[in-house]
Amino acid sequence: MEQRPADRPRKRKIDILVLSDLHLGTFGCRASELNDYLRSVKPRMVILNGDIIDIWQFKKSYFPPGHMKVIKRLLKMAAKVPVYYITGNHDEALRKYSPAQLGNLRLVDKLYLTIDGQRYWFFHGDAFDASMKHAKWLAKLGGHGYDLLIRINHVVNWFLLSLGQPRMSLSKRVKQRVKKAVAYINDFEEIAATMAVHEGFAHVVCGHIHQPQMRTIELPKGRVNYMNSGDWIEHLSALEYTKGRWRLYQHESAALEEQVARLQRMREPVMA
Repeated sequence: MEQRPADRPRKRKIDILVLSDLHLGTFGCRASELNDYLRSVKPRMVILNGDIIDIWQFKKSYFPPGHMKVIKRLLKMAAKVPVYYITGNHDEALRKYSPAQLGNLRLVDKLYLTIDGQRYWFFHGDAFDASMKHAKWLAKLGGHGYDLLIRINHVVNWFLLSLGQPRMSLSKRVKQRVKKAVAYINDFEEIAATMAVHEGFAHVVCGHIHQPQMRTIELPKGRVNYMNSGDWIEHLSALEYTKGRWRLYQHESAALEEQVARLQRMREPVMA
């Protein structure tokens, strides 16, 4: 039986929604989960912090309907609220058109905002990535290798789910066990924070490294709140700002919490 509009769950109101590294047009993009999430929220502003459409690996033969649904849903939001599209390295082809504006949709390379009296700097993060600046071919090769690992992971997870076992992330395990990967993430966060302090920002918000994070970084010249919205390949994460507070949203954890809450409601005794 089709659900009537009045029966649908009410959308959560969010002041600011930050998404990055969707990589639409690649095998690894979790578009179905992303569509579920976008249907559940009602933001007053959306910031797309780079690598939204993966132009590097774009193929005419692969752009599923679910990926197009994400684009349509974001455009639908842009008809009602401001949507900032910040360019990343995988969609750097758009930089030659930046800055540009079409209605509420704005294409930029970086974004400065003052939120509740605090200065924020939003940018993707590839600008100070050494592999991007000095060996782009190596970065692209790494991107293809990452996509292959995601394809293998998809097959592994299909078998795990068929056996009733939880998903696993091969790429996440590789990052956690390779010391250079851990050091790269730490260096990235420290450099972003240093640049933000130097420019006089209290907060810096990035994407690029697919590592969701919220933390305060102490530096000799000051402190800065560093945030990263993660991705929709491994972590299925976003940053949400509501009523003066930031929250790091992770879709699978939220779905599990909702499932537990639903089971608890079902077990509650019915009051006469």
